Amino acid sequence: MRSYRKPAAVGLGCLTALVTTGCSEQAEPVDRARPAPSATAAPGTSPPAGAGTAYAPYVSATDAAGTDSAGSPTTYNLAFVLADGDDCAPRWDGGRAIGDSAVKSRIARLMKNGGQVRVSFGGASGKELAAVCDSAPELAAAYGAALDAAGATRADFDVEGDELADSASVALRSKAIALLQKERPDLEVSFTLPVMPSGLGEDSLALLGSADDNGVQVATVNLMTMNYGTSFDGDMGGYARAAARAAHTQLKKVFGTSDAAAWQGMALTSMIGVNDVDGETFTLADAAEVRAFAEEKGIGWVSMWSAARDRQCVDGSKRDRPATDCSGVRQSPGAFAEAFAG
Repeated sequence: MRSYRKPAAVGLGCLTALVTTGCSEQAEPVDRARPAPSATAAPGTSPPAGAGTAYAPYVSATDAAGTDSAGSPTTYNLAFVLADGDDCAPRWDGGRAIGDSAVKSRIARLMKNGGQVRVSFGGASGKELAAVCDSAPELAAAYGAALDAAGATRADFDVEGDELADSASVALRSKAIALLQKERPDLEVSFTLPVMPSGLGEDSLALLGSADDNGVQVATVNLMTMNYGTSFDGDMGGYARAAARAAHTQLKKVFGTSDAAAWQGMALTSMIGVNDVDGETFTLADAAEVRAFAEEKGIGWVSMWSAARDRQCVDGSKRDRPATDCSGVRQSPGAFAEAFAG
């Protein structure tokens, strides 16, 4: 997903619960020959009844927005931790120190009303740590430093663009996460990946396979239901449902899990309002449609990019291009959050 850094102009064999801008990759069928997961690696039970679908928006780790707490999120996805240039050093948005006192105060305010935080590594801009760190232990230490700074036991890895196709960084990331989970058995891991209405692409499936092969306990696969391409200019809510159904079939096959566990181990993240691809506008009606579908299927959580955009643009007019701080559609502040929270 997009970075919070403003442009110049103007989101399971070792499964525990299965769960961009121009970021979507063309989906391919799941055809990799993979052994069935072992009994000890597969999820032991279906998700608990009544678990419900949580609401967990993406928020800036550095800058507060008046709509951050709309919809009473259960979890905030803190975007993003990136590398400091070519150094294996975690930074908020690639520039602010991981121990920055202002960020710590912001996180404390977010958690004040009972919400948890999930640290999101990567995104569409800047360098993800796996692209610059030299070894799995070094990378694991960098991830751990960011989690400790935020007081978080949940980590999200938003992998897209060139890094999604970089097999070396994919393998290094998997090894580092596996090391980190050995040190932190309670660490909950999600992968945020691009998707098409036809499902996850070959690179995304290869990344999940790498995680599985290295023993990573994957809690959630978060689908970025957005930015499909100029040929997809119709019903964004319908596209999100189609993508979820296709990915559900793929995840069952990759991880050898049940219908219910595959839905519970899925999350859906939409880019609200005007998207980065011409013709794509995600409306409030689409948000309500996605929420209803998520509840029906028992999907783990729904999210949006981003809480800071959940308001009408200042002049009140619709926009042709996306902004970082408003949706580009007519709405009341926090309306998308309320729709996603249900």
